[in-house]
Amino acid sequence: MADPARRSAVKRLGAAALGMALSPYVSTARAQDPLFVNTWGGIWDRAAQAHLFDPFTKETGIPIRTVSPVSYARLAAQAKTGVYDFDVTAISGSELIRAERAGLIEPIDESLVDVASLAPGQRLGNGIGSHVFATLIAYRKDKLKEGPQNWAQFWDVKTYPGTRSLQRYAARVLPLGLMADGVAPAELYPLDLDRAFASMDRIKPDIRVWWTQGQQSYQLLRDGEVTAMGIWHGRAVHMAKEGVPIEIVWNQAQIDQAYWVVSKGSPRAKAGWRFIASALRAERLAGFCMDADYSPIDQRVFAHIPEDAARYMPTYPENYAKTVQQDFAKLTPQLQELNQRFDRWVMR
Repeated sequence: MADPARRSAVKRLGAAALGMALSPYVSTARAQDPLFVNTWGGIWDRAAQAHLFDPFTKETGIPIRTVSPVSYARLAAQAKTGVYDFDVTAISGSELIRAERAGLIEPIDESLVDVASLAPGQRLGNGIGSHVFATLIAYRKDKLKEGPQNWAQFWDVKTYPGTRSLQRYAARVLPLGLMADGVAPAELYPLDLDRAFASMDRIKPDIRVWWTQGQQSYQLLRDGEVTAMGIWHGRAVHMAKEGVPIEIVWNQAQIDQAYWVVSKGSPRAKAGWRFIASALRAERLAGFCMDADYSPIDQRVFAHIPEDAARYMPTYPENYAKTVQQDFAKLTPQLQELNQRFDRWVMR
């Protein structure tokens, strides 16, 4: 949680500077003040602490405090109020584009981040891509001798019988429905919402649970409560390593990318960009991805990842060729409509 003393000080400064710019708060930032990073908690935090936070603090003397969970709403609120819960966060591509349009994030400080050295596609606006996860098909091998190998087969409960589970997250699920209906990955965006929901109508009776948390999805499949599900790759990999009889399907796995950004107006912006530059170092990012079950955007990071670990990652070349990439630019204008429509649909 955010340091209460720090938040109180920020609020006092905000009140004193009412009607003024945020420069009074900026001027109070000291070299060794903590940097507040918005995180996902749990395994993510432990891996980041070991491989990203501790090395940065040792190198710079700047301590890092964490605030979780990741929240776009808090990013938006603090940019407007000047009361900062965190300085740095990692958000999805669609949220990054929303944040850019709303003026919620700082421009990249190119004096601290060597943008010329970034991998192709690693920069998106004022965000810098770090790592990815994938939503993929996993099924119980003790219930299905041959399970679904794509989303059309996942939807086919006659040929591949058994209960299903999907995440209650519109932007991740509706593209799966379109692929199940025969839409080629290259033609997914912008999403044909009418066609997507018609496809979702067909699978809805077989969805036992619309899961909302990673641990929930892990327990559902581990305990055999569902036969097949759309699940984050990290949870599936963890189960496979534990010996749970599941099959992981990389074909048509949907990639989500995480981008580091600095909150607009943060008095710790320079420290934030110093941290981001540090967190992009190949050996540090490799350790984080291995411990947290993520996958690097920058292919050069695989030079620091053993083969037996790399093959469980969605951006590993052999897996990456089978995956589907979200088109954030085309998806973002649809987000409000698809979220509202999905919420109504799932409750019917």
